[in-house]
Amino acid sequence: MNFGHFVRRLHLYLGLALLPWFFMYGLSSIPFSHPSLFRSDWEKGWITRFEKAYRADAPAAGDVKEAARRILRDNGLEGAFWAQRDREGNLRVDRFSFLGSTRITYSPAQERLRVEDRQARWHEVLTRLHARGGFEQPSALHFAWGVIVDIACLGMLAWVASGLYMWWGIRGHRGWGWMALGAGAASFAAFLAAL
Repeated sequence: MNFGHFVRRLHLYLGLALLPWFFMYGLSSIPFSHPSLFRSDWEKGWITRFEKAYRADAPAAGDVKEAARRILRDNGLEGAFWAQRDREGNLRVDRFSFLGSTRITYSPAQERLRVEDRQARWHEVLTRLHARGGFEQPSALHFAWGVIVDIACLGMLAWVASGLYMWWGIRGHRGWGWMALGAGAASFAAFLAAL
């Protein structure tokens, strides 16, 4: 097998292996580009799992991640989360997965904890897949997701490079290739400069 044959096979099998990732990133870009078509009332659909008296040390200012982690651990809710203070001074913790969300609200003033669940709409599942990072959450599964996304991104770069190599090898199509490459680069540069 010569190098050209290897590159063609690499391009073919990378394309097949990356197909779910290309499909996911392409499809999930639609809700990002057209949010008005998929707008949902975030406050609708929450179901209270429980509400109870609860006391936790939550800092009045600064980083609230450690307090949030402790609240999650005390209530059996560990997992990926974001934490912040809301306008009323409550500690708001959002536990998320691809298929749903759990909203935890701790009121230091009332010493109350409310936990609510909400199933994700299909377009929210897509945008979560698209935007999900893997290395900032303390979990082997989240770390594995980040590694797989990195591998998929490297695979996409190799797929592009192998496509360029194959294009350059077909002398009769270099002109059309330059036109396509130039049009893509010009449109990208124009938007980059204008936006």
